[in-house]
Amino acid sequence: MSVSLDFGLLTLSYSDNLPYAFCEQIGKEIRDISDEIPFEIPDSWEWVRLGIISTYNQTKQKINAKDADVSIWGLDLEDIEKGGRLLVKKTVGERKAVGDKTVFTKGDILYSKLRPYLLKILVAPDSGICTPEIVPFTVYGGISAEYIVNFLKSPYVDGLVNGETYGIKMPRAGTDTMISLLVPLPPLSEQHRIVAKIEELLPYIEKYGKAEEHLTALNTTFPEALKKSILQEAVQGKLVPQNPDDEPASVLLERIRAEKQALIKAGKIKRDKHESVIVTRDKIPYEIIDGKERCIADEVPFELPEGWCWCRLIDIIIDKPSNGLSPKGVDYETSVKNLTLTATTSGVFKADAFKFVDISHNEAEKYWLCSGDILIQRSNSRELVGTSCIYYGDEKCYIYPDLMMRIHTFDKISVE
Repeated sequence: MSVSLDFGLLTLSYSDNLPYAFCEQIGKEIRDISDEIPFEIPDSWEWVRLGIISTYNQTKQKINAKDADVSIWGLDLEDIEKGGRLLVKKTVGERKAVGDKTVFTKGDILYSKLRPYLLKILVAPDSGICTPEIVPFTVYGGISAEYIVNFLKSPYVDGLVNGETYGIKMPRAGTDTMISLLVPLPPLSEQHRIVAKIEELLPYIEKYGKAEEHLTALNTTFPEALKKSILQEAVQGKLVPQNPDDEPASVLLERIRAEKQALIKAGKIKRDKHESVIVTRDKIPYEIIDGKERCIADEVPFELPEGWCWCRLIDIIIDKPSNGLSPKGVDYETSVKNLTLTATTSGVFKADAFKFVDISHNEAEKYWLCSGDILIQRSNSRELVGTSCIYYGDEKCYIYPDLMMRIHTFDKISVE
């Protein structure tokens, strides 16, 4: 028994009289194509080549845009959305089209050979002219153009065609690739039923697709947005209930000032030439520098709870923020480890992100990290500048690089 479908010189057959299931006849030559068949199809369907059932390979009618009727449709690739939906329909005159164009007729299948992964494929709702990057063609024997369009958008074709494009920056589908495509062809009535079912399901697919995109975006942005929201609530005193019995922050600042004065007197740190003291009267903050007082209400971003107070960062750290040291790394082990930016990129300190440097402990003295130091990236990509982490570890174990800033706070301040 042999079932075959003939189109010109080509026959695709399923035969139980031959040692192979599928064969292709071109002229007198018959060859086994079983290894080309991508999947099984129902008994009433046939495998055919796109080039045999269509005019894809036939010469297209060309026209220069300046010679075309300005009132006809002038189609460009930008008018078609990814997936094949027509976005806009402009006339040749509106488009101010120039150069050679391809003529197409209402009902033609329009296939974009440029960047075929965009699936800019549709049935022409009207006649017009288009960019040469779009190939218009028809199918024979009353085959449903809508069925062929859906077939060309299928994952099977998408993967096959995009695996055989030419051109790196501007990949295009080759004519030979297209005309040799194996098409699973159902009976005409089934083609129409398939198209009708796809049209019935597409609105739901698009709806679910948009819902999935929204969910993906939410899953991507929500954790970061939630984190920022929680941190904002925390610094405004809204995250946890306030305890009126807690010691006011102003008392803590006084103890820090006293400790800083002791360090200055011992010669361990330098005195700030323009020390800042911020006081609040009637809920209005004032800053006193060098004996001069000024209102800073326009600088304060939000109102604080009772018992909180504003201060400058320099008031609660032992010394001014400082940048590190970046001596050249060596390929042998030394007693000084210099961190790389990777140590802080994730926001959590990575102890294995370092390089050995050949400098003395005396040279490294001012750059040694202490447990509880805050490290801040001051250079890298725009997204990572400002990324910070806390160093917890031994002293005189690591120094930090020039592209990091170190902040060392008083023990009385929680670095978390």
